Amino acid sequence: MVKDREAAESEKRFAAYVDQLGGVIGHADRKRPLRDYCMGLVMPAERKSVEPLAAMTAPASVCAQHQSLWHFVGLAPWSDEEVLAKVRELVLSSMERQEPIQAWIMTTRPHLRKGSTLWG
Repeated sequence: MVKDREAAESEKRFAAYVDQLGGVIGHADRKRPLRDYCMGLVMPAERKSVEPLAAMTAPASVCAQHQSLWHFVGLAPWSDEEVLAKVRELVLSSMERQEPIQAWIMTTRPHLRKGSTLWG
């Protein structure tokens, strides 16, 4: 019962977070691809590119989902700066409640590739 309650609360917080991000991506038609893309990013998978995310988030209509996610990620004219500002607004205070931020680690690589390191 506790795990079910925790899962439901986590899903509720995730939906609220994505809904707030949806306010800065422009057209309302982008909210569903945003939600699906974010959902795919937090799901367990080795690859986080559009094709595997489409298969995980819409297994019954992978081709259409792939096109939708590709358009959202590659073509939709939303502002990276506005989205990142909203992310900061939503998460920074929560992070700082745990303890003060001592350092930021930045990389130009979005993720480590299997079998390699950032410095290798």
